[in-house]
Amino acid sequence: MTGETPFEGVLRQIEDSVPFEPGYYNESYLDRRISARMRRRDVDDHTEYERLLREEPDEREALMDALTINVTEFFRNPEMWEVLRGVLREMTETKRQVNVWSAPCADGREPYSAAMLACDDPEIDERRLSVLGTDISDEALENARAGVYHTTRTTDIAAELEPLSAPEQWVDRDGDSFRVRDQVKELVEFEKHDLIRDGQMSAFDVVFCRNLLIYIDSGHKGDVFDTLESSLSPGSVLVVGMTESVPPDRRDRYEPVNKRRRVFRWA
Repeated sequence: MTGETPFEGVLRQIEDSVPFEPGYYNESYLDRRISARMRRRDVDDHTEYERLLREEPDEREALMDALTINVTEFFRNPEMWEVLRGVLREMTETKRQVNVWSAPCADGREPYSAAMLACDDPEIDERRLSVLGTDISDEALENARAGVYHTTRTTDIAAELEPLSAPEQWVDRDGDSFRVRDQVKELVEFEKHDLIRDGQMSAFDVVFCRNLLIYIDSGHKGDVFDTLESSLSPGSVLVVGMTESVPPDRRDRYEPVNKRRRVFRWA
């Protein structure tokens, strides 16, 4: 395409052939993820990598997985979960149904954390809780539905589950393999949803959108918040990442439940 740099050619190819919207993400993030795939394929030239994307479906799938935000763990930032514990206690006491949305949910550990917290805490009525995890990655959703996780050199699942009083009740362990029990799975559903392209969901009482906004270009964060806010019911709670914040022009719409832990109530 005339006047297009080789890197822009790769971005155009992504937009044309991968279910991912590069225009919403900051360029440094895209460059890091694309460069990692190019190194893996031993390709030094963006023009050559664009050809690979055109011709190889497997590479498009691999790049999609690389671009998807998939860094997660059970009970990431435990202090936030202690704040959420109080929120869920209050909500399940006063509401018939409490709907929770985790977006994006990656491999499912965040929505399962919410469900396990409810099952583990006697002051939270898990019968009133329903959790939805959504993501744009089919592979991530497949892994999430399986609910099987492994301790590795960099991931200690047993340590991640320490906020629970009785993790063995909610997860079956076989050596380094951990399988979420059916009692927890029954509270959680997964479906494909693009937070940027697909728009609002049903009204939710708690919405997690953690560690995505830091990768979104500043000019498009408002679009993401439009989707989140249209999916919040009155008095519901939004949780963002520890290094993220509500945009300044929207802060009057929220009351901090715990500002330090990035938990906000939709006013």
